[in-house]
Amino acid sequence: MSLEDQLKKLFPDHQPSNEKEATPEISEHELFVQKEPMICKYEKRKGKPTTIIAGYEGEEEDFKLLAKEIKNKFAVGGSFKDGEIIIQGDYRDKIMQFLQNKGFKTKRVGG
Repeated sequence: MSLEDQLKKLFPDHQPSNEKEATPEISEHELFVQKEPMICKYEKRKGKPTTIIAGYEGEEEDFKLLAKEIKNKFAVGGSFKDGEIIIQGDYRDKIMQFLQNKGFKTKRVGG
């Protein structure tokens, strides 16, 4: 007995609709076009190397998604605080290349 038959027995008055519900298509999130380059800098915090990305001009939610994508791509820890992406370790070159491939202008600061 199929699931539909079981549901018909439980709810005999219900008429299923053949129309599919309108669901918004999930597409790759479009990122905001920058006027100024994003700043990618290197700092040591508590003796540990960190890469900091700042200068994003779009929505904060988009920047958080970008932070998540960077952390997953490079398998590193990090966080998003005060409009900056803080990545554990010195990944400036890799992150700058990744951002340039996504269409961002980047600027290396420090070191």
